[in-house]
Amino acid sequence: MKSIIAALAGAMTLATSFAAVSSEQVNIYSYRQPFLIDPVVKKFTENTGIKVNVVFAKKGLAERLAREGKHTKADIVLTTDISRLMELEDKGLVQAVNSEIINKNIPTHLRDVENEWFALTTRVRNVFASKERITDTNISYEDLAGEAFKGKICTRSGKHPYNVALVASMIAHHGYEGAKTWLSGVKENLARKPQGNDRAQIKAVKEGQCDVALGNSYYFGKMVTDPKQKVAADAVNIVFPNQKNRGAHVNVSGMALTKFSHNKEAAIKLMEYLTGENAQNIYAQVNMEYPVNVAVKPSKLVASWGSFDADMLPMSKIASNRKLALKLLDEVKFDL
Repeated sequence: MKSIIAALAGAMTLATSFAAVSSEQVNIYSYRQPFLIDPVVKKFTENTGIKVNVVFAKKGLAERLAREGKHTKADIVLTTDISRLMELEDKGLVQAVNSEIINKNIPTHLRDVENEWFALTTRVRNVFASKERITDTNISYEDLAGEAFKGKICTRSGKHPYNVALVASMIAHHGYEGAKTWLSGVKENLARKPQGNDRAQIKAVKEGQCDVALGNSYYFGKMVTDPKQKVAADAVNIVFPNQKNRGAHVNVSGMALTKFSHNKEAAIKLMEYLTGENAQNIYAQVNMEYPVNVAVKPSKLVASWGSFDADMLPMSKIASNRKLALKLLDEVKFDL
């Protein structure tokens, strides 16, 4: 009888323990699309029993967090670029995470100096050059302001976060006035008014509207694997700029713990998981981005583009120039 009672007690303890684990949850506000987040959080839940709820929006999540204040349900915010990470920090909507696991998995230049945000993936701001009309692909960002590219450049809005980050990096390297001279030169070399998304720029090169375009690396990967867009992608070479000097500019997707997280312990577990090899492999394969964890290799397609030197400028330095970059874009009337 005693053994039966002991067995029942053990079973009840186990059930109670599992219930406690399975009742844990993490709530995410995400700028990243569900198709990328879902397979990662599914694996996390399978491994830990912690439920993950995701709210997706293309914009406005920082404003929503500010409006909700301490009543927010969000524990983590996932972003698509450094600008949105800095917006969260500037508005005091996030808190520091001091995790040995995260710090081990993410290089120093890809995380905030105060540990208030962390990169999860990187992507290059590439130049895409016409295979027919551009023979020399040793191109730097600085070259785009030169006479050789007069009337030959396509790009999306200068105020899109991806271009804002690039301009911010140019300010870091050349100072405000130097970056202004460069940006004015690029504007003068535009083949058309900034418009469309990154994929539209590659299509414009294929159609002969311009000879070179700015775009993120993973968009090229998506076009190569899409039968409807592959023809446009096949018409360009993917160029990694500034390989003779500082290296190509990279931007990041990232994460931050909200200031008023109500599930902090579980949220940090998820943040640690997102920097680990399993999650980083999923990011690499599904969205063709570069992992931040050096133990994880890019996908075969991404690796086929070749190795390159990346600009090692700290993301925090780029982020600190974001407001200056926006001011500069207004000064030169880049989008007009």
